[in-house]
Amino acid sequence: MVRPKTEEEIELLRYNGKLVSMALAEVGKHIAPGVTTKELDRVAETFIRDNGAIPNFLGYGGFPASICSSVNDVVVHGIPSNYVLKEGDIVSVDLGTIYKGYNGDSAYTFPVGEVDEQTRKLLDVTKESLYKGIEAAIAGNRTGDIGHAVQSYAESFGFGVVRELEGHGIGKNMHERPGVPNYGRRGHGVKLEDGMTICIEPMITAGNRAVYVAKNGWDIYTADHKNAAHYELTVVVRKGQAELLSSFEFIENNSSIKF
Repeated sequence: MVRPKTEEEIELLRYNGKLVSMALAEVGKHIAPGVTTKELDRVAETFIRDNGAIPNFLGYGGFPASICSSVNDVVVHGIPSNYVLKEGDIVSVDLGTIYKGYNGDSAYTFPVGEVDEQTRKLLDVTKESLYKGIEAAIAGNRTGDIGHAVQSYAESFGFGVVRELEGHGIGKNMHERPGVPNYGRRGHGVKLEDGMTICIEPMITAGNRAVYVAKNGWDIYTADHKNAAHYELTVVVRKGQAELLSSFEFIENNSSIKF
């Protein structure tokens, strides 16, 4: 059984959701040709700690940084390094927080300068597939309904849907049950209940959906080395319509970063 969260717990998750949303926006301000992914990690950690929280990725399972920075054909779990971002790159930034014992988690794929038309399409379709999944995250549905919504939309454009990785529940732990795959069949999987808190995170490839893990044990690459995109939001399952706990508004609407 997956226990729905109380409204008090959801409020703490909402605070973390807002904080990760703002942290991603802060990182986004620094993304430009000539910047290293290690510098993006420094920006994120400083922002998170300055706002009274802890970066939950740092040390998680031995991960050595506060963000995952996954460039081009790295799908997820990229380790920040001295890699210098170039015009036309894309970089997925995934980060999380711990505040008052609860977690936040969100991701966004940023273009570096101008990107080509096919890459822009990959970003747009991946993000829209996330929103399609969120539309299916309502009480009475199942995780397969979310996966089917993501998969059917992304594949209709000829893109690949990674199957080895999935979204997840979130609460006192960053990764909780249920798993939330990005593929599936309607009416299958764990039943969604009002108050369940989950992270939906499509990982979509420009080519074949096959992936492999690098020798460092973290970076996950597309097998054909074509680009991949990754977006993630935290939501509360509700009756009729899911409630967003994190959002991209600070990134996309130039919203002021303040509580």
